[in-house]
Amino acid sequence: MTWYKEFYAGESIEHKKEKVKWKILHNAGQLDIYVIALSSNCENLLDIISAKELMQKAYPKQDMLVVGVDKGYDNALELAAKIIMDVYQKTGNLNVRDYFLQRQKEIRRVSLWKL
Repeated sequence: MTWYKEFYAGESIEHKKEKVKWKILHNAGQLDIYVIALSSNCENLLDIISAKELMQKAYPKQDMLVVGVDKGYDNALELAAKIIMDVYQKTGNLNVRDYFLQRQKEIRRVSLWKL
């Protein structure tokens, strides 16, 4: 599981988003927390996945890029819509996967230059 460096977080958890990320990565119980990731199916834009599901050892997370996190399924739906609208406003299209993968490469490139 990879996390987009500038991942989105809902208003209710914005102030503790790094702590939520740490807990998810370390399989600490996160009730009512949902991650928003690039879709595992190229027909869709994003997947909304319960943090409880991610705790399962067999869950396929190796190729997952998390772009957002929020508390509550309804809030996660709203955040996913916001993410899609942001991508559309920045690019004029709905190629969410391409946008985030390209941005992730750019962020890594800039980080390497800072070293």
